[in-house]
Amino acid sequence: MKTFIGPHLRRLRVEHGQTQAQMGKALGISTSYVNLLEKNERSVSVSVLLKVMEAYGVDWRDIAKDDDAAQLADMRAALQNPLFEPTRPDLTQLRAALSHSPDLASSFLQLHRAYLAVTDQLMSLAGASDDKEALLPTSPESNVHNLFREHQNHFPSLETAAEAFWAGQKVPADEVYGALKSRLRDKLGLTVRLAASEEMPNTLREYDETLREVRLSEAMDHPNRVFQLVHVAALIEQHDLLAEILARSGLEDARSRARYRVELANYFAAAVLMPYTAFLREAQASKYDFDHLATRFGVSFEQACHRTTTLQRPGAKGVPLFFLRIDKAGNVTKRFNATDFHLAEYGGACPRLEVHSSFRAPGRIVPQFVELPDATQFFVFARTVDRPTFTRHSRDVQLAIAMGCSLDHVGEIGYADDLSLAAARMTKIGINCRVCPRMDCDQRAHQTVMLASPVDETRRGATRYSS
Repeated sequence: MKTFIGPHLRRLRVEHGQTQAQMGKALGISTSYVNLLEKNERSVSVSVLLKVMEAYGVDWRDIAKDDDAAQLADMRAALQNPLFEPTRPDLTQLRAALSHSPDLASSFLQLHRAYLAVTDQLMSLAGASDDKEALLPTSPESNVHNLFREHQNHFPSLETAAEAFWAGQKVPADEVYGALKSRLRDKLGLTVRLAASEEMPNTLREYDETLREVRLSEAMDHPNRVFQLVHVAALIEQHDLLAEILARSGLEDARSRARYRVELANYFAAAVLMPYTAFLREAQASKYDFDHLATRFGVSFEQACHRTTTLQRPGAKGVPLFFLRIDKAGNVTKRFNATDFHLAEYGGACPRLEVHSSFRAPGRIVPQFVELPDATQFFVFARTVDRPTFTRHSRDVQLAIAMGCSLDHVGEIGYADDLSLAAARMTKIGINCRVCPRMDCDQRAHQTVMLASPVDETRRGATRYSS
């Protein structure tokens, strides 16, 4: 596989105040070759990559990291704003910008994220002018989502650590819970206790460092109890590894750092319970039957769904999928993404997504073909999942999960086997109403932030936002 490092190499040279001739001398290559590498007109060889590492003291993973795909998807999503309608760059121009002006592309995305954050703050202020929380910067969840996107939703170091977790032991799925309790006791000096719901109101798991005790609520089902024990083990045993990843994140505020650590520990727990190679093999063999995967690996439906978004190991990739979880009001409560599909953070998911109607058919898979404003098309399937119940007053606590992939991969998903792609009706959706350019949508709940056209007082369209 060819590796291009032009922008990274140029940045290294500028940081060290060198000319191309000086860099060429440091690497033992010609000035013209440095020039070709910086322009991405030549791929870098292993020998030159090693020389760059030695001469400049950098990690090869930072140099060779290919985050163009995620950035390209983010730029395409950002440019769907109606503001760019007259002069929207095409795909070729966007790829050229990423190749030749990566810093400019990164700055554009940073500005766009700031725009979304400020817009959300203004919307919050409009509803509650005395709400100081509205003045906070980008949310921790958004910061973490962006970092996972930068890593293409895959962390090799966590995968490696997870593979070594059992140290070669073969632990059957039905014995994992007991094995984990023994491991926490023998290795970390922790006891595990199942606590009554009234002892831990609205709490699923507590780690008492003073008593050296992990308390699990009886409200959790078995798969989630197992997951929480691996999560605790990750926070303690993998403390240094998590700290190392955090140190490279650039996060400064405590809330974002804490959220990132939690999500990294969740990633590790999923990798332990669903080992990469075995899980990928089973996912492909079952055509991504998530009920089957959940049963085979002793995990929940949601955990199996989430794990598939991380199957992005170079040379052994699964189907690129996005994961979107919403509540009954349409609020996005969790999102992870290995596709070009841009997931909403503010304003809720598009009402045309069938994930909303899945609440009317609990536990059933609801399939759908959708088309975004940029004409990209996806296969999306949704299902409800139950949440832990603490009391009789909190029954029927459900969330809905939507998973999706581009049509290029629809043949690999079993949920589409009985559907005809040729005869499929594409539902036209947007990211959410606030930035969607589909002015004639009969489900529109808000005007676009940037008006696409002036209001015509002599005409009433399908909604009060289209005239």
